[in-house]
Amino acid sequence: MIKGKTGNREGTAPLQRGIENSHGQENRMKEKIMIKAEHLKLYYGKICAVDDVSFSMYKGEILGVIGPNGSGKTSLIECLEGLRRPSDGKIEVFGYHPCKDRREMYKKMGIQLQEAAYPEKIKVKELCALFAAFYENPADWKLLLRQLGLEEKAGRMVNKLSGGEKQRLSILLALLPRPELLILDELTTGLDPEIRRGLWESLLRIRRAGTGILLVSHYMDEMEALADRLLFMTEGRCIFLGTKKEFRQYARQIIGEEKWSAQLSLEDIYLLLSPKTNLLTMEGIL
Repeated sequence: MIKGKTGNREGTAPLQRGIENSHGQENRMKEKIMIKAEHLKLYYGKICAVDDVSFSMYKGEILGVIGPNGSGKTSLIECLEGLRRPSDGKIEVFGYHPCKDRREMYKKMGIQLQEAAYPEKIKVKELCALFAAFYENPADWKLLLRQLGLEEKAGRMVNKLSGGEKQRLSILLALLPRPELLILDELTTGLDPEIRRGLWESLLRIRRAGTGILLVSHYMDEMEALADRLLFMTEGRCIFLGTKKEFRQYARQIIGEEKWSAQLSLEDIYLLLSPKTNLLTMEGIL
């Protein structure tokens, strides 16, 4: 995040201190912390893909992770999933170490799989039954088929499903372990607007049932519709963490009054903000 005048990463600019001390923060601290990362770093050789990232995620919230390509979003998610061991810092998911305690952690976590992970020739109902067999107390996949609008597709081959149907199936499979946390990466890429909005409604139902969702997306309209808070990454660093309202306040300071309008969408703000954040990074301000 933006450093304070002391130059210490622990210090934050006045806006960031306001965010950390906002009224909602006190209430959230009383809730269950699902993810806690402290000064997380990940190197690929000499390249720092995740640079001193700290944040917490709470039960029942949708945390949106945004940032340009190469900003470290995927590397951060891989650390959370236990697929990569951090070079430095501390990370806990449900109190577990993602690499050491992956088996226990995965009992509470649902991860969206890409289409390539599915067997080539298998029916939807067969795939659901196969994945359900992996868990001691799986969710009712027949009920999930109905809730996600896939009941009529149960007998269809997976490779014959449309893009939107495959995405809904990926959510269903991620929900089978009855997860407290759902991790979704670029959920609606390439889907038409109607299908995307249908998936949004499904995610909001899931959240209302108490499941936390960590959502990585390039679509700012998706974040506008779904996210409770945003985590904005660039050059491996978290430069903002807060609500959408706080994000607008943060962006207004950087963009400047001459370009600011209360009518700007999150997508408008992101497009105006991205060159500014890149410039700040290059100048060593962040």
